[in-house]
Amino acid sequence: MTHTPAPSPWITRFAPLLPASGQVLDLACGQGRHARYLQARGLRVTGVDRDAAALRALQSDTAGEWLLADIENGVWPLEGRDFDAVVVTHYLWRPLWPRILASVAPGGLLLYETFAQGNEAYGKPSRPDFLLQPGELLQVCAGWSVIAYETGLLRSPERVIQRIAARRPQGGSPLPAAPLL
Repeated sequence: MTHTPAPSPWITRFAPLLPASGQVLDLACGQGRHARYLQARGLRVTGVDRDAAALRALQSDTAGEWLLADIENGVWPLEGRDFDAVVVTHYLWRPLWPRILASVAPGGLLLYETFAQGNEAYGKPSRPDFLLQPGELLQVCAGWSVIAYETGLLRSPERVIQRIAARRPQGGSPLPAAPLL
């Protein structure tokens, strides 16, 4: 197996909430640190990334569905599909919020962790386009059951993050009543 960084403690903390043999989407999966971890837990994983080399490495030693797609500029490759969980780390493209939320099946989980405002003091990303605004994940998940939410400075390496574990309601729209940022 290719050496990849350890999965985020946020993802490992909430992975036990996922149904045995459930279907998980790892969006912007990169080298597959979460895909590999979740698959080792018996979950069926679909990974999407625009980095062909990273996906080739993942395909070479990990079973799963690996989709090469530029989700910011191209066609959404998962139209009409939903998953027991959607995992997103270190990725933010606000125009995709509706698609990400719609990809979580009713009763499913969203596990999201990325950089937040204040991170510019510690390095990249530093552009506001790539940093969550205060409380943004809570607004995005309005109407969902928030299991946990954290924001603040982490060490080793120092970075400012925001993260949420939220369950989509069983019925109704995946989108919050309030407009997204």
